[in-house]
Amino acid sequence: MSRYTGPSWKISRRLGISLSGTGKELARRPYAPGQHGPNSRGKQSEYGMQLTEKQKLRHMYGMNERQFRNLFVKASKIKEGKHGVNFMILLEQRLDNVVYRLGLATTRRQARQLVNHGHILVDGKRVDIPSYHVEVGQVISVREKSQNIVTVKEAVEATVGRPAFVSFDAEKLEGSLTRLPERDELYPEIDEALVVEYYNQSL
Repeated sequence: MSRYTGPSWKISRRLGISLSGTGKELARRPYAPGQHGPNSRGKQSEYGMQLTEKQKLRHMYGMNERQFRNLFVKASKIKEGKHGVNFMILLEQRLDNVVYRLGLATTRRQARQLVNHGHILVDGKRVDIPSYHVEVGQVISVREKSQNIVTVKEAVEATVGRPAFVSFDAEKLEGSLTRLPERDELYPEIDEALVVEYYNQSL
């Protein structure tokens, strides 16, 4: 299954989340496309709830189904902690996500493009793989030749606050993951237990 690259607004409205992070998708019509009002959709089945939660999380991080499922399986092999929480932490350690968390991009899609186009360095070496696993302490920076990219400058200027688990130097355009995030620092609207239940039935 390929990654969805179409209009994110329809996906946002269907799943009830803001993929852009601005909330604009839900401001005027906080219900799914095709509905004639907020109460026209019937009650979801248990499986439907699990599927919706999985799709929410997958689209939030902009991943295709194969990548998402493989990372879920990887999380299942971590012996300490809860499976769902470990999965969310692994999602946070993706390079494209760390670039987004540092404020070098306004969306994860934009962050993924920066990585794909070779604008991002990890410990001084160019890495163009969005799924690259970032370890705590690794330095993420923008290539010197890429530091004048308008979207990067605009993103840094627009970023008001950053998560407590990252550090960032705006002058050097570099930062790092200083520690792994705690569960309460990540999306309270996501019920990762439903995602675990979904995959436990299909894997």
